[in-house]
Amino acid sequence: MSSPQDPYQQGPAGYTPQQVRQPPQQPSPFGLPGEPPRQRSRRKLWIILGSIGGVLLLVILGVVILVNVVGSATNQARGLADDFTRKVIAGDSSRAYDEYLDPALQKQLSKEAFISGVKSLEMDSSCQPAYNDLKVATENGVKSAEVVGQISCTGKNVDLAYRFEGTDQLRMTNIKLRPAA
Repeated sequence: MSSPQDPYQQGPAGYTPQQVRQPPQQPSPFGLPGEPPRQRSRRKLWIILGSIGGVLLLVILGVVILVNVVGSATNQARGLADDFTRKVIAGDSSRAYDEYLDPALQKQLSKEAFISGVKSLEMDSSCQPAYNDLKVATENGVKSAEVVGQISCTGKNVDLAYRFEGTDQLRMTNIKLRPAA
């Protein structure tokens, strides 16, 4: 008994369906059916993230250096003003004149005039300096600092304004010490 053969059961020229060749499949981004998906390359992502991280690191480093340089100059100016003012208050005006005043200022203001001017302010151990404004700058390698404030004493106040300039060592180029109005 022969059964009618189904034309779809048998391939061309006597091949069975298992032997029929399938057309080649194009690879898809997810791989062939039954294969695990391919790993995507993240090289570009790491290059971009590394570049952004490098730029961010340089910016942070620049800010830290800038803050340290400006902070250091500000602290130096405050220290000079403190030392000078404490010497003047303690009555050591001669030493303050010699150590802090620039030679150009010493030519304009004699040591005797400086000492007598400080004595006329009648400052004593109750006097304490307070700085209201402190500006620091550097131009063409020359550092400058302007210090403005007040010396508060029992019963009176003395206005102060100092200007320091120099390349390596800051020296006082301008001074104002007078009773507050």
